[in-house]
Amino acid sequence: MQLSATISLRVGILGAGRVASQLGPALATAGHEVVFVWNRTAPAAKTLAAQLPGARALASLSAPLPAADVYLLAVPDAAVAPLLARTTWPLDAVVAHLAGALPLSVFDVQPTVRGGVFYPLQTFSPGRAIDWPAVPLCIEAADAAGEALLLGLAHSLSQHVRLLDSAQRLKLHVAAVFANNFTNHLLGIADALLAEANLPAELLAPLVRETVDKALASPPFAVQTGPAARRDAPTLAAHQAALARYPAWQALYEQLTASIQAQL
Repeated sequence: MQLSATISLRVGILGAGRVASQLGPALATAGHEVVFVWNRTAPAAKTLAAQLPGARALASLSAPLPAADVYLLAVPDAAVAPLLARTTWPLDAVVAHLAGALPLSVFDVQPTVRGGVFYPLQTFSPGRAIDWPAVPLCIEAADAAGEALLLGLAHSLSQHVRLLDSAQRLKLHVAAVFANNFTNHLLGIADALLAEANLPAELLAPLVRETVDKALASPPFAVQTGPAARRDAPTLAAHQAALARYPAWQALYEQLTASIQAQL
């Protein structure tokens, strides 16, 4: 399912990585014109631009940028401020970064632009299609007109658009790291332990699905199970012994056990 665009905007995309490679085609499908793509490495910009009707790949940012209604910074967080500072932007251009943890104040380095945030709360990986109508899009802007523009752009892609200030968005980003990145890392440890025992990873699939479904249906702390929640000392000791070959994982097991027991 794709939403219909109520507006058609000209968009410049700076960056051609995981997020941009998914966002660019979504914007084009929603009826927006991606005017150009720039990337630190030119081949990546050319590859993405070739997928977007009418878009051109910029070889550099040394010249004034092509006109656009909004410029989206799909670059690593650490690159946002330097990119803002060194680029010659059209006066009063609406420029939005896509980061969860960067405050709106990052735009203070470039007072000639109208800063904003267009943060998609999702994980992006090559080869994985994104269901954009289901992706929460979090918006913040320095002025009312910029906010209205970014809201219109967001509503053309998603059914879940929210205005969040920088402090709220930072808390959301931390929560997302726990829910996604840390969870994925723990699943990676589980996968490695199964492989060591010559057991298939799909054994855990029903358990993982039920865990996620239950956590989404109820407050997760209220439905905590397992040996830590039961304070099952013999089982906890057996698990720690089984992890003796992996000191880092053993320490993580102990820390998570302590955290669960402290929350009960």
